[in-house]
Amino acid sequence: MRISGIDIPDQKKIEYALPYIYGVGLSATRRILKIAKVDPAKRTKELDAQEVNRIREIIEREYKVEGDLRREIMQNIKRLKELQTYRGARHARSLPVRGQRTKTNSRTRRGNVRRTMGSGRKAPAGVK
Repeated sequence: MRISGIDIPDQKKIEYALPYIYGVGLSATRRILKIAKVDPAKRTKELDAQEVNRIREIIEREYKVEGDLRREIMQNIKRLKELQTYRGARHARSLPVRGQRTKTNSRTRRGNVRRTMGSGRKAPAGVK
């Protein structure tokens, strides 16, 4: 099954397969299935064409997903950078944006970059 340009896994329950779409989480999936009157316990391959079309229509009508959502997020970040806000500067420097500490625990955002004395230093001559 294909929705919003994403292949939905056939073997999974539809409740857990729909979050493969960027912008649709588990709570949104449950809401979509309730509106479409589809049993969340059904596997994706067990859905008939009408159910798939109802799900597709609801997602296209009520949610911003995939490319549109990614584009909007990138535009928001670009706007923050252009306005030279604090948050924009944090985005530009690849640092945590929401107030997290950076002395330790910012590996996710910075990558595994060790910023301590001696890390990355070449070994003295003669030592291998």
